[in-house]
Amino acid sequence: MLEDQTTAASAATWPAAYPTGYAVVDVETTGLARDDRIVSAAVYRLDARGEVEDHWYTLVNPQRDPGPVWIHGLTTELLADAPLFKDIADEFAARLADRVLVAHNAVFDWSMIAREYARAELTAPVRQRLCTIALSKELRLPLPNHKLESLAAHFGVEQRQAHNALDDARVLAEAFRPSLKAAAGGGVRLPLLECLPLTEWSDGAPRIVRQPGPGSSYSSYSSSGPGSWRPSRKRPACPYPNPGRYEPGKPLQQGMRVAFSGDTSVERELLEDRAVEAGLHIATSLSRLTSLLVTNDPDSGTSKTVKARSFGTPVIDEAAFGQLLQDVAPAAEG
Repeated sequence: MLEDQTTAASAATWPAAYPTGYAVVDVETTGLARDDRIVSAAVYRLDARGEVEDHWYTLVNPQRDPGPVWIHGLTTELLADAPLFKDIADEFAARLADRVLVAHNAVFDWSMIAREYARAELTAPVRQRLCTIALSKELRLPLPNHKLESLAAHFGVEQRQAHNALDDARVLAEAFRPSLKAAAGGGVRLPLLECLPLTEWSDGAPRIVRQPGPGSSYSSYSSSGPGSWRPSRKRPACPYPNPGRYEPGKPLQQGMRVAFSGDTSVERELLEDRAVEAGLHIATSLSRLTSLLVTNDPDSGTSKTVKARSFGTPVIDEAAFGQLLQDVAPAAEG
């Protein structure tokens, strides 16, 4: 099936809506928290059909303890003479410019990259990202799990040094190429998400952030408080009136207010984008006007699940919500 789709993509006209270039990225970090730092980064640049153009790799001095050395193998001694992120920011930006950032669990790589640029008072020149986990789900690949090693094994790609940024980026680039061709051959819409800059604040005033490289431009961002990270994401208002609560057994209706709580297997932003495209309103908090709460852990005791129980708000899981999104009823006339 996959081979047939790949062959079809080669013979048929390539989808005009697909991006013209990709930057397959992997970063190794001191940890997973928002104040952790990048210790190495690699980029494979690919053309519109996933063929490798070139690759680049650098160590980065995180100016702190390197974290899980047993995972990435980069010690304080190895990183002592490495450049700081601000010193490689322009070169990194040149590799990313005008391309879709591709990564495995892309929300993590993008967040780490965006924060490093914010610390350097710069903005990464990335407008969209594509997560290969999300793409493998769109293609319904028969993977036992969503680890990079499983994706690599599915496409027969040899993984030589796991958690080495350069080798992980190579493996991902080689696995992404057949995934992209299968998507093109099957007419699959790529799960592209918008990349929004993040900025770090030390006071309540907005900071001017310049674009790296030639032709710099300036933009400012609003802050949610001192020392906070905040994505500058604002969705357009839902054009439909709220028809009220979701009724189990019936379809969703345009205008319904949907809230999310807890982790989701599909990237949260992708789920939200699909909901918005279907005509639903994304509620950031839960109130008596909320039509539906989507959560995979209804017994978690989060503020949203507690409120949902007290208000009698219907609760469904992510899988059920995905099914309902396939057939959303139009908004009531008048």
